[in-house]
Amino acid sequence: MSEDELLVLYPVPSLIATLLQSERAKGSPLTENEVLEITDTCEVIAVSRDVAQKMDEQRGYLDIDPENCWVEWQQARTVFMET
Repeated sequence: MSEDELLVLYPVPSLIATLLQSERAKGSPLTENEVLEITDTCEVIAVSRDVAQKMDEQRGYLDIDPENCWVEWQQARTVFMET
């Protein structure tokens, strides 16, 4: 099996969208524990790497990495909260 055929877990909707919605509903910044809880319980689908790449292209942005969600969320929220 080639690396492109390996399955990856792909959050749907994106973690960024889910975290944005949660933070807006809360009305204040999410805590690290809240981000970890959301990341650990979000809906995912298993897709090949090439399908995930095509989905990223359709979204128009790369989602945050669940393994580094807190740090990447701190960066992403400053960009996406402005929109």
